[in-house]
Amino acid sequence: MSQQATDVTHRLVSSPAGRIHLVEQGTGPLVLLVHGFPESWYSWRHQLPVLAAAGYHAVAIDVRGYGRSSKPGDTDSYRMLELVEDNAAVVHALGEQSAVIVGHDWGSAIAANSALVRPDVFRAVGLLSVPYTPRGGPRPSEVFAQMGGDEEFYVSYFQEPDRAEAEIEPDVRGWLAGFYAALSADTMPAPGAPDPHFVGRGGTLRARFPAGLLPAWLSEHDLDVYAGEFERTGMSGPLNRYRNMDRDWEDLADFDGAPITQPSLFIGGSLDASTSWMADAIKAYPTTLPGLVSPHVLDGCGHWIQQERPAEINRLLTDWLASLPA
Repeated sequence: MSQQATDVTHRLVSSPAGRIHLVEQGTGPLVLLVHGFPESWYSWRHQLPVLAAAGYHAVAIDVRGYGRSSKPGDTDSYRMLELVEDNAAVVHALGEQSAVIVGHDWGSAIAANSALVRPDVFRAVGLLSVPYTPRGGPRPSEVFAQMGGDEEFYVSYFQEPDRAEAEIEPDVRGWLAGFYAALSADTMPAPGAPDPHFVGRGGTLRARFPAGLLPAWLSEHDLDVYAGEFERTGMSGPLNRYRNMDRDWEDLADFDGAPITQPSLFIGGSLDASTSWMADAIKAYPTTLPGLVSPHVLDGCGHWIQQERPAEINRLLTDWLASLPA
């Protein structure tokens, strides 16, 4: 069984973005929770009360461009270094000098780079679903363009402004339902079916999503919460994160190949493409994450890991947090 956040406080704090919306519960050492795409603070609804009960100040943010946080108009305002400074600003706005940071999906990359760039602020880092891969290699857009053969990888599909928005925004709720289902263990396409991470020539991502199915972790109410936020804000802010990957590659040149040395945690799902595609990154953890306690891959779990398997994630998180130096 899992709890859901009910007795929470919403707050807006100043940041380089303008403002960051956060949801907090509990008192104690600060644990900052960073969501991925296409989600919001609500993705951590199962973790907030458990972390609070375990003696932590649990804080889940809306990343810039999402929810009630500011949405700068320029595409390059969503580069990684800007998001790192948002996170540091949240920590300081809460009256703290340091925090543990935990992220999922894009939030995992944001958390990893926050720990890498601002070790003065982030004393430990937890990564969910997306493994840490140090900066390096060819320009990301060149790598993604070579994936899929005649098909187009979804990250490449997201690069052109307004293209993915035109697919998503006429039916945000339906698109989100299909996207969540496509990457969930109990509703993802069967092995051998067309891969929903790729777009056929002249097609759409949605054409490969399961139709009329909601994964077990997602209620109609949950879907309403997510859809309501994106119907209000639009999708450009969230999609602009993808449109900065080459800028990030340039901005982080000084960190080429750099390890993250703080205490760290990784949890993935065995059915998540991120775990299989990035298996070499997990194998490299003794070098790239020398502070890793141990990697965990949950058998039969998909991409939305802290929502699909909240009890297991909560146990692993609280055990790890308890093991950290005070």
